[in-house]
Amino acid sequence: MSEACDLSAVEARRLIGCRRLSPVELVESCITRIEALDPQVNAVVARDFERARAQAQAAERAVAAGATLGALHGLPVGVKDLEDTAGLRTTYGSPLFAAHVPQSDQRSIAAIRAAGGIVLGKTNTPEWGAGANTRNAVYGATGNPFDPTKSAAGSSGGSAVALACNMLPLATGSDTGGSLRNPAAFCGIVGFRPTPGLVPNEKRGLGWSSLPVLGPMARTVPDLCLLLSAMVSDDAGDPLATTVVGRQVRRGRDFAVPARVDLAGVRAALTPDFGFAPVERHIAEIFREKTGLFRQVFAASEDTAPDCTGADESFEVLRALGFLASHLEKVRDTPDQVGPNVRANVEEGLRYSAADVARAQALQTALYRRWQSFFERFDVILSPSITISPRAWTELYPAEIDGQKTRTYFHWLALAYVVTLAGHPAVSLPVGLDRNGMPFGLQIVGRRGGDAAVLAVAAALERLLAEDPRTARPVPDLERLRRAPPISASPGFMGFA
Repeated sequence: MSEACDLSAVEARRLIGCRRLSPVELVESCITRIEALDPQVNAVVARDFERARAQAQAAERAVAAGATLGALHGLPVGVKDLEDTAGLRTTYGSPLFAAHVPQSDQRSIAAIRAAGGIVLGKTNTPEWGAGANTRNAVYGATGNPFDPTKSAAGSSGGSAVALACNMLPLATGSDTGGSLRNPAAFCGIVGFRPTPGLVPNEKRGLGWSSLPVLGPMARTVPDLCLLLSAMVSDDAGDPLATTVVGRQVRRGRDFAVPARVDLAGVRAALTPDFGFAPVERHIAEIFREKTGLFRQVFAASEDTAPDCTGADESFEVLRALGFLASHLEKVRDTPDQVGPNVRANVEEGLRYSAADVARAQALQTALYRRWQSFFERFDVILSPSITISPRAWTELYPAEIDGQKTRTYFHWLALAYVVTLAGHPAVSLPVGLDRNGMPFGLQIVGRRGGDAAVLAVAAALERLLAEDPRTARPVPDLERLRRAPPISASPGFMGFA
């Protein structure tokens, strides 16, 4: 039987607003689901249940009193363990911060609370978000809800798993090399990388770097838009959140509901690999099969991609630069408390010269300009969200794909990081299962600054694809998952590798 936690966020918020669902009932339902299923997957790692219960009671009183309700009033939210939450343990997946409890929320979380959201707990992440396998030495590994022995990807893996298991209706994430999109693809939910600055981040170590962003995750596009509407804002604390004195540039209400779009007017480019990414043959074939079922709905659908020359080199250097700025002292002073992925990026960064950094930025700029020319002919690009089908979480990262060695521990994320380099918004939409019975994610990339437009296309595709079981959002077998052994009993559960 369906429980309150199984409701979509949009429907739950509607029912709360018309007094047909109690926020207390919803929070308790989510807590019950977490307690029943989280031992099998290890997604919600720090919990704030008692404070959430108190906030739910306050939310219920506000409804009864006829108060003005925020967009997220009474909705439980999971917060990725890279984002600071006042009074709630925030470890960043690092042993160095295993007991860290922030004094204040960062801006994105404060905005969610201000909109009425109730933070139920923190979701698991790899150490400092490094790598797309959600596993660390503080909380251990997170398992995929479709098969807990397999990876949930990352770095927002805990959020994706919690959503797929209906533990929470909404969750936050962040994305540098695809960390909102990769776990969404592996777990059968929706993840959105917004344009840098749309969701302000005052904690970005290199303030002018467009690589890392914060963003929303949900089970459906309308749910995701609801959360996004609370996160969007102008904020002088983020250099990329450009402000204009006396005028509001970013307004949450512009994103609260996806606009209606006629796909017959949309021009789509389709590519399995952007011309350079190391995509598994299986995934390339699934991409062609899935898109072959619906590509005729577009005004035009052409098999092509923008010129992505220099993407690997540029991203490798610029990513290392960010890690060098944020983690050099940790690696130098406490190397035994830092995992292999963070160490690898810092050590790589130390090898680069100023000339290397200048070249990387020039390559990124040239790629960006080629993309603008490409989008004069197309409205969206469709690709797989990630290069492989989920593998065992015991594998630190895929060292090879179809027998070919990968360049780095993050090379298998190339389909996502090329979009990061261009700075365009992109959403991962679940489109059925692959041949291994695991979720397949479709990446939809929009124009520069076209966040609302790409979400409208995603929502239209979501409605269309829901009509066909081959393309509808897959749902894990929760009863089967409930009977699975606890993931903590698995060999290698705790640790970096």
